[in-house]
Amino acid sequence: MLFDVDGTLIDAVDNQRRVWEMWAGRYRLDADEVYRVALRTRPMETFAQVAPDQDPRECLTALHELEDEDVQSGVYAAFDGASELLDALPAASWALVTSNYEHRVRGRFARTGLPVPGVIVDAAAVEEGKPSPVPYLLAAEQLGAQPEDCLVIEDAPSGVEAGLRAGMVVWGVNAPVAVAGVHRHFGSLREAVPDILAFARLEGLRKPPPRLR
Repeated sequence: MLFDVDGTLIDAVDNQRRVWEMWAGRYRLDADEVYRVALRTRPMETFAQVAPDQDPRECLTALHELEDEDVQSGVYAAFDGASELLDALPAASWALVTSNYEHRVRGRFARTGLPVPGVIVDAAAVEEGKPSPVPYLLAAEQLGAQPEDCLVIEDAPSGVEAGLRAGMVVWGVNAPVAVAGVHRHFGSLREAVPDILAFARLEGLRKPPPRLR
């Protein structure tokens, strides 16, 4: 089981908007326009589009500072069903695949009480982020799983594309309308919990028992 984080397990929409608004304020940019661009591009691409006259490295440093502050002071909530779902999965059967950084993910999970898996593939772990399949393929490799045996849970088009390109089953959650390409769509994570657990049990039965020594 391979899970995206923001928008899938943790509701961080308000936090992301607030961080980008503060970042836009530092550069005296229109906050609504900046956030609109940020929703569909990676940070460096956002900077190139909304602040082409600024040093992108300084822009990224400023953004990271605001994000780190938000992890400490912002209000976060796990989506309904997230705790129940993750607590029910064997620790070695699931991973997090995120475009964020591991220390922020751990901070958010600590704030919301969610368990942390042994495998976290973050932005620093790969050179190519979503929609490249690389992050999901790396997570599968670290879990010792074949791509075709993996279930990806996503909420965003770039993540869905990444999972599909990795040759995995992809289910979408937390969106009123299905993202193009998903194999199944659920309006909320809560609705998907029974089916995700059923998928996990089925995959567990398919695997041969370990040899006795």
